[in-house]
Amino acid sequence: MSPQLAMAPRSDRKADVYPELTQLAALCWRNTPKSGREVLLVTSSTGRWILPKGWPIDGKPAVHTALTEAWEEGGVKKGRAVRRPLGSYMATKITADGDELPCLHKVYAVEVRKTVDDFPERKRRERLWVAPAVAAELVQEEGLKEILKAF
Repeated sequence: MSPQLAMAPRSDRKADVYPELTQLAALCWRNTPKSGREVLLVTSSTGRWILPKGWPIDGKPAVHTALTEAWEEGGVKKGRAVRRPLGSYMATKITADGDELPCLHKVYAVEVRKTVDDFPERKRRERLWVAPAVAAELVQEEGLKEILKAF
């Protein structure tokens, strides 16, 4: 069953343009009565805390990739994303060959309405809901820390 995700109306109809290496990330968030605003972190393949993110999907808007990654890596079944990036940051991407390459990461805010425990990468990832300030302390990338602190 595919996730039920909605996108906010698009105000800029220009096509998204990507540098050679760009990944698209979902800053998934929710408000809880007890804890207030929380953001979702997932573990990377090396065990670091990151946002769900992935490579652009050919022929799809950037925000579509962010929503897809939120589903596949974080189990976000229902969510609403803003079509303009919340922010972006540069980080080093290590290839399978061990090369270190600069990569632009565009971050899209996704208001989470429902998550499920049965999602495609559930056996490969851990999930964690924390306050944005706590998330900023857990991630490694400086640019992502700044986006989380500002959120």
